[in-house]
Amino acid sequence: MKKFDGYFGKFGGAYVPDSLKKVLEELENNFYNHIEDEDFQNELAYYYKNYVGRESPLYYAENLSKYIGGAKIYLKREDLNHTGAHKINNALGQGLLAKRANKKKLIAETGAGQHGVATATVAALFNMDCTIYMGAVDVKRQEANVFRMKILGADVVPVHDGNATLKEAVDKALEDFVLNSNDTFYLLGSAVGPHPYPLIVREFQSIIGKEAKRQILEQEERLPDYVIACVGGGSNAIGIFHPFVEDKEVNLIGVEPAGKGIDTKYHAASIAKGEVEIIHGFKCYTLDEKQVKVHSVAAGLDYPGVGPEHCYYKDMGRAKYVSVNDKEALEAFHKLSKLEGIIPAIESSHAIYYGMELAATLPKDKIIIINLSGRGDKDLNQIMENRI
Repeated sequence: MKKFDGYFGKFGGAYVPDSLKKVLEELENNFYNHIEDEDFQNELAYYYKNYVGRESPLYYAENLSKYIGGAKIYLKREDLNHTGAHKINNALGQGLLAKRANKKKLIAETGAGQHGVATATVAALFNMDCTIYMGAVDVKRQEANVFRMKILGADVVPVHDGNATLKEAVDKALEDFVLNSNDTFYLLGSAVGPHPYPLIVREFQSIIGKEAKRQILEQEERLPDYVIACVGGGSNAIGIFHPFVEDKEVNLIGVEPAGKGIDTKYHAASIAKGEVEIIHGFKCYTLDEKQVKVHSVAAGLDYPGVGPEHCYYKDMGRAKYVSVNDKEALEAFHKLSKLEGIIPAIESSHAIYYGMELAATLPKDKIIIINLSGRGDKDLNQIMENRI
C-alpha cells in the first residue's frame, strides 16, 4: 500500500501534541508493516471466517421491497456478525496489530456499546487487559452492552464530563493512551481521530463493501444504483462506500441523525450543520456544542464530528449526505422488524428509513443496498422503557 499523508483534501491530519505524535507514528509503521503481509492477512481472514462468521449475507428484502412497491432493497447483514455489528471487523484487525506490537492492554471508547463489546471480545480472545470508556448517559441507556463488556472481563469506566456521551469517552481514551502507550493500544472504533486511525478503520471495514460488490454482481449481474449507510463517526458507511468510490454509476448516500429535528438544537448532523474545525486531533465538519445539544436516539450516532473521508466525499460531490430524525428511525425499526423478521439497531434504522423513502420514488428495476450495520438487541430496553 502506498503511504498516505493523512489528509483527505483539507480534512483529516494529526493535530496532536508531540507526546502523541511519536505514538501515532509507531502505530502507522505497525499498520504499514502488516497490512499487506501475507501471514497477517491469513490470520485476519481465519478469524473473519471462523470467529466472526464472515462473509455476511447480502439479503434481498423481498417483503419490504414489495410493501414499498419501488426499487429492490438489499440488506448487507452486518448484524449477523459475532457481537452483533460491523465493529468486530475493525476490532479484530487492530487487535492483531496490538498483538504483533506486544501490547498487553487494549483501551477503547464506545457510544452504543457495540465497539466496546467488540474490543472486550478481542481482548478476551488475545488474552489482553481491557478498559472501555463510555459516557455516563450511554452507560445508562445501553445497560445490556455494559453488562456484556463486564462479562467479557473489561473494566467499564463511566465518563461524567460534558454531555457524558461519545465525545467525552474519546477524550478520556486519548488521555489514557498518551499516559500509558508503552504497553497500551488504543483501539479506536470509528473512522475518526488523528491519522492514521481513519485510514486503519477504513481498511478493516472495507471488507463490507468488497463483499457487497461481489455479492450483488453474483445475484443481479450488475452493480447497485444506490448504496446507503448511517453516519455518526462513519465507520460502517466508509466500509461499504470505499470499494464503490471509483464506480461512478453507484450513488453513495450517508444518513446522519437529525435527532429531534435538523433545524432544532437537538441533533448530530455534523456534515449538514457543522463548520470545518479540529476535534480529537483531526479536521472535519464539527458541530458547535455551544449552539447544539448533540443528540440522537441512537447512542452510536451522537458524535459532534464525522470522519474526514466523508467530509471529502461530500465536498467533492462523490457522496450525498441526508438526515433522518428520531421518530423516522424508530418507524423504520418497527417496519423492518414486522415485515422481514429482522430487528435492526436504531443506528441502522436511520439508513433503512431513508432507503425506504428513496425506493418508493424509483422504478422496480433499480437496486438499493442498505448497510444493516447492527442488530437491535442492545436497544430493546431503551425501546421498552420509552415505549417507542
